[in-house]
Amino acid sequence: MNQNEQKKLVAERAIDTLIERKLIFSGMKIGLGTGSTAIPAVKRLAEKIRSGIIKDIKAVATSFQTSILCEELGIPVYSMNGNKIQGELDLAIDGADEIDPAGNLIKGGGAALLLEKIVAYNARKYIIVADETKVVPHLGTKFPLPVEIIPEARISIIREIEKLGGKAVLREGVKKCGPVITDNGNQILDCLWEPEKDGTSPVNPPEIEDRINSITGVVETGFFTKNKPSIFIARSDGTVEER
Repeated sequence: MNQNEQKKLVAERAIDTLIERKLIFSGMKIGLGTGSTAIPAVKRLAEKIRSGIIKDIKAVATSFQTSILCEELGIPVYSMNGNKIQGELDLAIDGADEIDPAGNLIKGGGAALLLEKIVAYNARKYIIVADETKVVPHLGTKFPLPVEIIPEARISIIREIEKLGGKAVLREGVKKCGPVITDNGNQILDCLWEPEKDGTSPVNPPEIEDRINSITGVVETGFFTKNKPSIFIARSDGTVEER
């Protein structure tokens, strides 16, 4: 199976499995993620709602992309602050850019990391769906760590990240002149660390998540380490592994 086929397979298999195990059920409050693997999961959930297998799902979307898709599919979308949600979710399902053996994640390749983390860290159960290319031995040296920042603090934040051993560059837009602007009106720095001589990463994801988040002007980082997920991984041979 190619990568796109794996993404569709794992997204659909995860939704079906969660419903079979009654981990998704009628009346739930569900956070819905962003990106090329999360979107097929949203579509599969909508199929199950239309079929009547589950109903009265209250969704919180992590981006404009997901919110618009939910509107098109007829999935009601609410604010985390609304009376129906009250700042807490039963379950969240999303994709990831990289996954290490400890279940730490890098997310934010689509610049939606802030809302994704609000949803992920306020969900009782967190589910990640991914194709096999997202599984890596360590984080921080290959896929850039996104950091959402207040624009006025860009230079000072870059300097502080350099003190942590990383190199940060401003993410530029595609088919747009200038930097990427997030759904929240902020900018994104993409950060990488040089690997150690033995090829391992110098980065401890939980530690760096906290240290970068303590820098003045940082809104959020793309390290997700605090709410360890259950993970569904599609393989090229058509199997799905659960962790």
